[in-house]
Amino acid sequence: MGPGKRGLEHMDVQWLRKVCLSFPHVTEQIQWGNDLLFKIHGKMFAVTPLEPAPVCLSFKCSEESFAELTERPNVIPAPYLARAKWVALETRDAIALAELAGLLRTSYELVLAKLPRKLREAAVSQRKAATKVSSRKQGRSRNAKSRLRRKPRS
Repeated sequence: MGPGKRGLEHMDVQWLRKVCLSFPHVTEQIQWGNDLLFKIHGKMFAVTPLEPAPVCLSFKCSEESFAELTERPNVIPAPYLARAKWVALETRDAIALAELAGLLRTSYELVLAKLPRKLREAAVSQRKAATKVSSRKQGRSRNAKSRLRRKPRS
């Protein structure tokens, strides 16, 4: 069993779409025939082929992560993009899903950081608004749960 494989736990297109499209201002686009690209304001941060190919996912990473990740089995410098610090996974279970989700977030943020200030600020303000709504919802559910636990004494 590979490092990310526990049962059927591996990256697939539905999981990838769910993770990547959860980031603010992300769009998806089919390009180069049958590659699915995830972009932030027109700049790609992750690519996956929709048909069998030598690699199943490519994404940008930091210089430190690039060196560390490319030492792992089934993770290689991404063809055509390695000089820009992109890595490619040769198998769907090369990296555990929880870690992969974090790496995709980092890829998104690295690309976002290179965008013009106006576009960066729009994405950051949308992310802050989403976080506030999420915390309010969590607060409400915690309060509801605590009310359920407190039963009147007989």
